[in-house]
Amino acid sequence: MFILRDILLPLQDHFSETTLGRERASLFVYTILSIIVPFTSSMTSNLWRCLDTLFGFEFKNKRFYTFMASPTLPWAGLWQTIWGLIPSPETDGRILVGLDDSIITKVGKKIFGCEAIFDHAAKSNQSKYPWAQNIVSWGC
Repeated sequence: MFILRDILLPLQDHFSETTLGRERASLFVYTILSIIVPFTSSMTSNLWRCLDTLFGFEFKNKRFYTFMASPTLPWAGLWQTIWGLIPSPETDGRILVGLDDSIITKVGKKIFGCEAIFDHAAKSNQSKYPWAQNIVSWGC
C-alpha cells in the first residue's frame, strides 16, 4: 500500500491551497481509490456510493457529478506527474496504449454530460443514438 501513498500524494500538489482546493484534492484521490478498490464497478454512481459507504464522504450526488465533469481540474499537471512517476513507460522501445469507450445510457433529459451518442456496437434491437454518457478510458 505504500506505493499508493507515493503515487497519490504528488497528485494532490496540483490543487490549490484554498479550503476548496484541498477538499477537491482529497476527493480526487479518494475517487481514484474508489476505482481501484474491488467494491464495485467504476460507473460514476457506484463511485459516489463507494465514497459514501467506504470512505465516509457525505455530500449530494449532484456535487460529485459536477466535480467529476469539472473543466477546471488541473489535468495538464496531473498527467505530467503521472508520466513522471512511471520509471520506464517503454516496452521494447515503444509506448503501448490501450483505449476503450463505454456508453452508459441514461433516462431523463436533465442529466449532466449526456447527449445523443452514436453507438457503433448497438444490436439490431437497440438505438443507434442512445441518450447517454460516453466515457473513454485508456491505460499504458
